[in-house]
Amino acid sequence: MDINKLIALLPDMAAFVAVVETGSFTKAALKLGVTPSGVSRQVSRMETTLSSVLIERTTRRQTTTLIGMAVYEQCRQMLDSAKEAVAASENNAKEAAGRLRIAAPDAFAKQVLEPLLLEFMALYPAISLQVQVTDLRIDPAYQNVDLVFYVAEKPHEHLVCKTLGKVRSILCASPDYVVKNGIPNAPEDLLNHLCLPLGFFDGDNIWTFTQGERKSVVTVDGRYINNDADMRLRGVRQGFGIAPFPDFVVREYLEKGDVVQVLSDWHLNSDFQGGIHMQFPAMRFMPNKIRVFIDFMMAHFGKK
Repeated sequence: MDINKLIALLPDMAAFVAVVETGSFTKAALKLGVTPSGVSRQVSRMETTLSSVLIERTTRRQTTTLIGMAVYEQCRQMLDSAKEAVAASENNAKEAAGRLRIAAPDAFAKQVLEPLLLEFMALYPAISLQVQVTDLRIDPAYQNVDLVFYVAEKPHEHLVCKTLGKVRSILCASPDYVVKNGIPNAPEDLLNHLCLPLGFFDGDNIWTFTQGERKSVVTVDGRYINNDADMRLRGVRQGFGIAPFPDFVVREYLEKGDVVQVLSDWHLNSDFQGGIHMQFPAMRFMPNKIRVFIDFMMAHFGKK
């Protein structure tokens, strides 16, 4: 292909990547700040130039063809190379500056990260932070973030990982609830107690416990189902039952005696426990804004 035609096609390639990764022309348009019809014209222009159908379109859905997926992989590599070119120039700057985009789970962001982010911004006034607070698993290799935090047993294998610490899931109740209803001595006792499942996914009320070689699975129930950690904690403190929490959410309240841990000799399996993973794509030239952020977080968590 003539080099001039190829250069003219580069913006269309970027639009095509956005369509594949977001799953729709409308979402790609929002991401790129253009109209859906504009994105559609860009993809159609690519298809005409390449003499191939890249995306099958119907009124209800769109499907990337086999040729489209092969083209997508090459276009994705092109965008990654462009990012590295920008990173190489930024890396030569003496000052860490620019916008840094991060994503983190809700409770962890509010209770652990927020004070650290404010401290970081005070130290680096030339860096601006864009924080996406979500319990969905954001992948910086395909979404518009530089770095993500996960709380999980295993990190993403295709990303560089810095493990900052550990989180475990524990069950808590209010002292008044325990006085009135007794304390469970085994997981099966929870069947006679009010519990506060998350209700985030189907099956969140099925709790699995292990103790050495022993395993116990119970289906719990209660009057208050809530996937927000702060709201669930307030429900527990009001005596509405027993609920699971990441340990950092209730540490202060356990120390003050506002809540008590139950079934502490059992391990509660949970999707919201394991390592605290800070992850980002591998890059040959890391921008200073990312480097200083990683160093800051590693230094903080290393003190614990």
